[in-house]
Amino acid sequence: MTEEIAGVKIPDSTLAREATALVRDAATPLVYHHSRRVYLFGALRSAGLQYDPELLYVGALFHDLGLTERYRRTDQRFEIDGADEARRFLESHGVPVAEADRVWTAIALHTTPEIPLHMAPEIALVTRGVEYDVLGLGYDSLSEAQRAAVVAAHPRPNFKPQILAAFTEGLADRPATTFGNVKSDVLRHFHPGFHPTDFVEVIQNSPWPE
Repeated sequence: MTEEIAGVKIPDSTLAREATALVRDAATPLVYHHSRRVYLFGALRSAGLQYDPELLYVGALFHDLGLTERYRRTDQRFEIDGADEARRFLESHGVPVAEADRVWTAIALHTTPEIPLHMAPEIALVTRGVEYDVLGLGYDSLSEAQRAAVVAAHPRPNFKPQILAAFTEGLADRPATTFGNVKSDVLRHFHPGFHPTDFVEVIQNSPWPE
């Protein structure tokens, strides 16, 4: 029987079930429940958009895999860790390259403000789901009943400090990768000794003579 939360059906294909199992096994309960909420909130905020539920589901579930021990690297942005694994996963299930690339883009850009909202529906909706659950952007666009149904299925106790701690832990050993993105704010607040790369100083100190 297909699971339904706040009127949103959870994809129940073999691909979707295996995606769920992968994330449940690799991620903490914090990241798993957050990722499922991202799917639900993205779907609930999809008015006027035609999207592929499976692609949105994988994009939402895999978007924070770069914070997990299993998939975390130190040589690239955490967003790319999850994007790369999502693309590998989808291609291994026979999903066409163009669709797998769409999910890669959705995950890679989910911390980049505004730009994803002007792209394909799955890309836009991963960002809308993330922004709703983490930042509360557009909070009143959903009803209290919708929020309550989602949170009842996927609780978020003490979410704010816990997700900030997860971001900090996932980025502390690769601080340079936060240059030019919002996660530098996390390390600035919570990682002692962090000195963010300054865009202006990069220009001023480049090898160009003028």
